[in-house]
Amino acid sequence: MTRPARPAQRRRAEPPRRVASGDRPRPARRQVVGARSPALASRRLGMLRLAMLVAAALLLVQLVNLQVVRASHFVSVSNSQLVSDVQITPLRAPIYDRNGQALAMSVPVTAAVVDDNFVYHPAREAAVLATVLGAPESTIYKALTSMVLYKGKLERNGEAVLSANVTPLVAKELNANPALYPGVTTISSSQRTYPDGSLASSVIGTQQSTGIGSAGIEYEFQHLLAGSGGLERILRSPNYDVRLPSTQVTVLRKPVTGTGLELTIDAPLQFVTEQALGTELVDAHALSGTAIVMDTQTGQILSMANLINTNEQDPLLPQSQHWITPTGVPGVFDAQNNLAVTNTYEPGSVFKIVPFSAALLAGQITPTTPFSIPDQVVIDNHLFHDAEQHGLLRYTATQILEYSSNIGTYEISQRVGESGLLAGVERLGFGQPTGLNFPGESSGLLMNAAGFSPTDIAALPIGQEDAVTPLQVLDAYNTIADGGTFITPSLVRARVTAAGTVVPVAKPMSRRALPSDVASTLTNMLVQVVSGGTGTSAGVAGYTIAGKTGTAQIPYPGRAAYIPGAYNATFVGFAPAEHPVLSMIVVIQRPTPVIYGGYVSAPVFARVMGYALHRYGVPSTRGVTPVLSGGSVSFLQDVT
Repeated sequence: MTRPARPAQRRRAEPPRRVASGDRPRPARRQVVGARSPALASRRLGMLRLAMLVAAALLLVQLVNLQVVRASHFVSVSNSQLVSDVQITPLRAPIYDRNGQALAMSVPVTAAVVDDNFVYHPAREAAVLATVLGAPESTIYKALTSMVLYKGKLERNGEAVLSANVTPLVAKELNANPALYPGVTTISSSQRTYPDGSLASSVIGTQQSTGIGSAGIEYEFQHLLAGSGGLERILRSPNYDVRLPSTQVTVLRKPVTGTGLELTIDAPLQFVTEQALGTELVDAHALSGTAIVMDTQTGQILSMANLINTNEQDPLLPQSQHWITPTGVPGVFDAQNNLAVTNTYEPGSVFKIVPFSAALLAGQITPTTPFSIPDQVVIDNHLFHDAEQHGLLRYTATQILEYSSNIGTYEISQRVGESGLLAGVERLGFGQPTGLNFPGESSGLLMNAAGFSPTDIAALPIGQEDAVTPLQVLDAYNTIADGGTFITPSLVRARVTAAGTVVPVAKPMSRRALPSDVASTLTNMLVQVVSGGTGTSAGVAGYTIAGKTGTAQIPYPGRAAYIPGAYNATFVGFAPAEHPVLSMIVVIQRPTPVIYGGYVSAPVFARVMGYALHRYGVPSTRGVTPVLSGGSVSFLQDVT
């Protein structure tokens, strides 16, 4: 039998034992884990050192990234804000005439500009600057206070020009005292000048405000005249893109001056040509005129005048033209284009050397070949006539040319035929580039075999149907003067280096166009035109002149009809006829009321050619009876 469990006895607490005070036990303290562990402290210190090393490494990597890897980027960003490389335009090279006289040249100038963001007292500073610059105080004040509309609001203008050209002393004063002239600095530049004003301006041309040639010789030879640009490094304002005052300029590359040009133009002869032509435009109430003088043996153009008479108005042309280059003749200005090579016109009777030279070449005529000439003929229901009614005339071939008979020329053309005429046109250079390579030059508009109609056998030989330039006509006559050799015309004689060395250009190309005997025969026939025919007003005392008149109707633009009362008057010739030295053409548009080339253009030829022959010391022709300008003209005028 199981005995029941005895209940647990409660243990009686023992009374506290007394101990001596000196032997009293200390109370138990709570132990902090790891506080006194050397290993743990060492680990923590190592981790701290590692973190610092990592941070230092990261800092070093970033430093390398900024200073080495991405240095060029930040330099670029910095430079884009302040540093700017500025292209420096070189001094544009001069253009001279054949005697070394400057026709166009660039002059170094220094402009005074201001960054108006540095201007705080405009009235006071305008007063100071006006004294230094010698300009009106109101003008300076306006420049200092001008505002521009930027992103919808008015802001300061930034850079403003105070003076386009200041003296070296003024420039030195401005740059040496930035505190006295806040925001003011100077800029080196150049200014294109034309010492003789408008002389030959339609040939020399113009340039844009940027300094790039925009017309004429300035445009054609831009690559030579301009030179190569320099490069400067400056500090600019990041907000207004202007140079910071009193900062240094670093020259990275010096500009190189361009190569100058010596033209074939003779400035004194050019002046005489323009004055004679301009005076005639006023006297003849004409709209415009062209005159060219050429050296027969070299093809060099000695003068080339293109003038507009603003005293007269053409109802078919715009009236709002603004001419800026006066010639000295009241109301007469230099044309904005070189009409001698860009303007085409129906030449009229001066074109008659085409059928005459073709007939002489083919042996179809001699100077004395007789012809019976009525005053009119009907071809394919079209009426062709001479200038005035007359009975049946019996003329030699020379007389047909002398008195400029249209019907007589038609009879000669019949002998030559269509193919002979078209070959003669090409032989004398019509319908082709002259080789001058002048900007905007026209090759003309010519009839071809495909478009040849029955009436063209009469119209083409008298200077209708075809449109040519004045220079092409002169080239054809110069070919006769030079014994049948066609010489390419030229306007540039030499190149001039920055050091002043003159380097002649290559000689112009030439080709044989006609046998010398044909040219000589035709020259003798042309002498008769001036000695007793339609061109007596072209005579020069003491010299034998060969030439031809032309008076041609002007067609309506874009219409197969002619403008009533509108004519182009031409004279072209050369002298002395025995040994030609100079050739010349004069074309006058819309003279009124006198329309004939023999009355209007021939006197200009006489005045200019007379001056040129004496200027170049050309001996007079022995045994020649002096012929004065203004002689009578045959009743058979050269209207075509």
